[in-house]
Amino acid sequence: MNLNLKKTLKTILPIALGVFLVWYWYDSTAPADRQKILYYIKEADLFWVGISVLLGVLGHISRAVRWNYLLEPLGYKPKLSNNVLIILMSYFANLGIPRMGEILRPTALTTYEDVPFEQGLGTIVTERVIDVIMLFSIIAITLVLQTDVILGFVEQAGLSPNGILTLMVIGLIGLLFFFLFIKKSNHKLALKIKSLVSGLMAGLLSIFKMKNKWSFVFHTLFIWGCYIAMFWIIKFTVLETTDLSLNQLMVAFVAGAIAMMVTNGGIGLYPIMVSKALSVFGISQVSGDAFGWIMWIAQTLMIVVFGAISFLLLPLLNRNR
Repeated sequence: MNLNLKKTLKTILPIALGVFLVWYWYDSTAPADRQKILYYIKEADLFWVGISVLLGVLGHISRAVRWNYLLEPLGYKPKLSNNVLIILMSYFANLGIPRMGEILRPTALTTYEDVPFEQGLGTIVTERVIDVIMLFSIIAITLVLQTDVILGFVEQAGLSPNGILTLMVIGLIGLLFFFLFIKKSNHKLALKIKSLVSGLMAGLLSIFKMKNKWSFVFHTLFIWGCYIAMFWIIKFTVLETTDLSLNQLMVAFVAGAIAMMVTNGGIGLYPIMVSKALSVFGISQVSGDAFGWIMWIAQTLMIVVFGAISFLLLPLLNRNR
């Protein structure tokens, strides 16, 4: 496939999928229900929405602090203000072009802090590894805490838990054979995969060698604590969800996190996934959709507003660069 066409498809397809899902949600929702959902969104208590946004901003500031812990062993310590602005700017860029932020971050760091692009990118890859580990840990904990509920939902959907377990076992065995093949193979693709895994492991192990490893762990937990808290706070904006426990909301949080990974910024899919997860606990589709849309709108507006401001402020605060 033509390289330019491939890049174009990678940019357009996630956005097109998100737009389709928004249309699908709109088309499959009754007019009366849409009016109720819009009412919930318009009447959402801005106090709780503001608290949720504040928690999100605190999480990004903590991420900026944590980033310096990865850069310090390399001999660099950028200004915290620059780190914060670069991170917000990169998340804003990701809304328009998937993964653009991962290129923008090390580029901006090179421009304003003289950190070599490759080294800056390496720290970002390490960050992503840690975040993936945290997400999988949260998914595992949620599965343990809500096993009965999730199995009940799977059965209602017409799926057999034993069948799913069998598929998982087959998948794990297949994955094991794949890794054994990659380990012994000298094929060009296998060597690339081994190099990638080696680099990721090196980045992961570097955490235990850093000077501020416990501070790094604290900020990692704080970042994800902020993500969960900003989601939990939104329950107070919809009457039917106010009595949900943290354990119950964690199922919806995981569903929303998966939606964010699959589509560009979670557009379209995020409210649908969150609503479906909340329905497990008897929450109506109207209230579930309202919750999902309020959460998505709040976090997206946060990125758009603060990201746009960061685009303007970063060069202004570094005029001498």
